Amino acid sequence: MAVLRCAVLVLLCVCESTSTTAEADLDYGGVPLWINRLLGEPSVLSLQGRIDPAWHRANNPQACPQHCDCPIQWPTALYCDHRAMADIPDDLPDRTQYLFLQRNNISSLSSSVLANTTGLRWLILDHNQLQSDKLDQAALQNQTQLCYFFANHNHLSSVPSALPAGLRQLRLAHNQIHTISPGTFQKLHNLTLLLLQGNRLQTITQGDFTGLLRLNLLDLSGNLFSSVPRHLPPSVQQLYLSNNSLSVLEEDRFMGFLNLKYLRLSRCGLQSHGLHPQVFNVSSLVELDLSYNKLTVIPTVPTTLQYLYLEANEIQEFNVTSFCREVGPLSYSRMRILRLDGNKMSYQQLPPDWVFCLRVLHNIYI
Repeated sequence: MAVLRCAVLVLLCVCESTSTTAEADLDYGGVPLWINRLLGEPSVLSLQGRIDPAWHRANNPQACPQHCDCPIQWPTALYCDHRAMADIPDDLPDRTQYLFLQRNNISSLSSSVLANTTGLRWLILDHNQLQSDKLDQAALQNQTQLCYFFANHNHLSSVPSALPAGLRQLRLAHNQIHTISPGTFQKLHNLTLLLLQGNRLQTITQGDFTGLLRLNLLDLSGNLFSSVPRHLPPSVQQLYLSNNSLSVLEEDRFMGFLNLKYLRLSRCGLQSHGLHPQVFNVSSLVELDLSYNKLTVIPTVPTTLQYLYLEANEIQEFNVTSFCREVGPLSYSRMRILRLDGNKMSYQQLPPDWVFCLRVLHNIYI
């Protein structure tokens, strides 16, 4: 039983000495990082403010670059973060599997600097100055063991086009990416998470995401889309499109997904007249976020939906038919959480029969 407990994935939490550092290290592009202790994955992203670096050097006989920390509890981890370094150290130990380089001034990545670290599993480069024209494509392609590549908050203008086939997470949030080269994801069959929010993408063309057979979470929030992109991977279960200017949602816009469960469309400027009545008729949907838009009526949603967020819209009335086309012993909404606060209606406006439709509701906010 103890072994089983150790095998459970544990949420990585980092408590730093200052709020600024903590906020930066808990970013990860907006999605928490999970670790597996059985694999020896380090449970902190930074050692800043934790232990005196001199202690590490006095108690660890292994070689360690001058501007890095090498903790004895994670012998394959190398912490070179928050050092204002302009370059990656060129004497990285060959034992390195987890390389933390966030919060530096690194603008380039060459294959030679990583040539000695053939077993790299995590490469964390968040909050640097990385530029696409200074990124040696072979530097990443040669890292055949690489599972996680984080380069959030950099200056990349395109998605790196030569990524290792075993990559499972690619986090490129808050860059300047405006293009995806053909074939970029062709071999990334194992990628499950792709973060591209806060970039400058305007369109997704056919073939841009070819190869992403197992992608589960795709975040395209905060780009320059004027409509929901087509040609998205059908395997996606979590699709985030908030903070785009989406004026119209056609009927078939979400029909191509095999098992879409979580859909976020907050702050998109959506208006009721621009929504097709059946656009959200996706039986697999569990959670739908339409908050902070300009909706005047509650859209029709499937009876299987459990969480609906409509706060901060302009809704004036409650329509039971938006949740239940008919009400009976087996015909009712599975809604558990419904948010309608920040609209133009009050609890007194609820029709008397709403409780028969929303009979398993846990919380409603008006």
